[in-house]
Amino acid sequence: MYEQRPWLKLYPAGIPANIDTTQYVSLIQLVEASLKKYADRIAYSNMDATLTYRQVDEMSMKFASYLHSRGLEPGDRIALMMPNLLQYPVALFGALRAGLVIVNTNPLYTAREMKYQFTDSGVKAIVIAEMFAHNLEKILHETDIKIVITTSVGELMPALKGSIVNFVIRYIKRMVPKYTIPNTVSFRHALKEGVRFTLKPFTGRHEDVILFQYTGGTTGVAKGAMLTNENLIANMLQISAILVPKMNEENEVVLSPLPMYHIFAFTLNVSMLNIGTKIVMVTNARDLGSVIKEFKKHPISLMTGVNTLFNALMNHKDFAASNFQALKLTIGGGMAVQQAVAKKWHEVTKCFLTEAYGLTETSPGASVSPLDGSGLPGSIGLPFPSTDMRIVDEEGVPVPVGEVGEVQIKGPQVMKGYYNKLDETANVMKDGWLCTGDMGLMTLEGFFKIVDRKKDMILVSGFNVYPNEIEDVAAMHPKVLESAAVGVPDEKSGELVKLFVVKKDQSLTKDELLDHCRENLTSYKMPKFIEFRDELPKTNVGKILRRELRDDK
Repeated sequence: MYEQRPWLKLYPAGIPANIDTTQYVSLIQLVEASLKKYADRIAYSNMDATLTYRQVDEMSMKFASYLHSRGLEPGDRIALMMPNLLQYPVALFGALRAGLVIVNTNPLYTAREMKYQFTDSGVKAIVIAEMFAHNLEKILHETDIKIVITTSVGELMPALKGSIVNFVIRYIKRMVPKYTIPNTVSFRHALKEGVRFTLKPFTGRHEDVILFQYTGGTTGVAKGAMLTNENLIANMLQISAILVPKMNEENEVVLSPLPMYHIFAFTLNVSMLNIGTKIVMVTNARDLGSVIKEFKKHPISLMTGVNTLFNALMNHKDFAASNFQALKLTIGGGMAVQQAVAKKWHEVTKCFLTEAYGLTETSPGASVSPLDGSGLPGSIGLPFPSTDMRIVDEEGVPVPVGEVGEVQIKGPQVMKGYYNKLDETANVMKDGWLCTGDMGLMTLEGFFKIVDRKKDMILVSGFNVYPNEIEDVAAMHPKVLESAAVGVPDEKSGELVKLFVVKKDQSLTKDELLDHCRENLTSYKMPKFIEFRDELPKTNVGKILRRELRDDK
């Protein structure tokens, strides 16, 4: 076993080599067990409003009944398009109880992006926050959507508080553009109507697709990764197997600044319901003050985020004064965690910043560093239970330990495929192995390291240069806040390195930064161009978009 999975020797005590996905038939069965077991505990908190496990159970049942009453059948698609609000888990679990397929949708999408995702997936119904309904109005007639349920930020809050929040958002901040969509109903109305109906019996199967999670994957074209009951059950059990030994049942508080519609937050937070966890949802993580406030209000024991969020928090004047006494675990995903950021995080919070790795196509978790900080610095740690990882060359042949190649993954959490894209699926699924498009290596002990995305790799005079390495070096400079490295065309070398930098200290000069890079990088890896910017383009969860910088270089 250790020859095929050498990393198992490094597993901390209590973590199994494999997990049993057959203990639940469907994801909603797993969720329902938690909703009933911890009925009187608080499940979700958002802007100081809360829902207990019992309330989520009852509301989601009403919502499921309402969806059936409107003619939706098991297998139909429903889009959920909202930031972190109490309505999200109610809508999610209600739709799953009705046998629908969830299409998570970024609320910041343009009308064009919405149209593509809704038509590609065949969405028939949508739950959408009212701030974004004006974009839906523009393209609704070009989709198959017949049921539109709108919701306001304060809709599930206590009446007075909810009214005040909605008034401020609508009339003070003017965040709700005018729209006219006939025959819409409010989320609260749907719950009220749902009481009048009885939910039709529905039994899911392990192999049923229950989530379309859109991703660029290893190419730039958005594709719906089809995730099944088994995929998501497996990943949630894998996460639980790793995290639960460090946690106490009914005594943990998880801070979720990442949006629930993002696969990282989606899977991890649902898995934490398994031990009666309270999940604190941050509606707008770009408002760093709102994230910091939650540390003052709650004994946060687990936080998830991305490198740019952790970096930004540590550069906020109020963060260091927060209460970290209860903080046991901090997990970074979505992009590489820079060692300089991880080191600073530990200095400030006394909690290790652990890097996890995965893709939308793996539901998303595939590996994680040891939670006690004992892992190999700069690595993505060890594969999850029931997960195989390997490094292969361009022909798909495994390479020797220590050599760089493409990372491939096999396990029960690997997607069924891309919806309606057989060719794209065939390109990334090879004999049961998922081709990640990430370049990495495995150490003799069994740790894995990612050196960079295949498509982001810079080729300088025949030498491979990985942007992550350049960015890690730049992050070591005390006057650098953020950085991103891309390749620019060059007649002699093929490509040269260009570094985009956001300053932490305005006194930083290009020569000063180049001297720092020269001390830490060999000549062909050296940035030949440095451009200072006020900010770098990012995704909605804070992942830096190198592609936009390449296009705008």
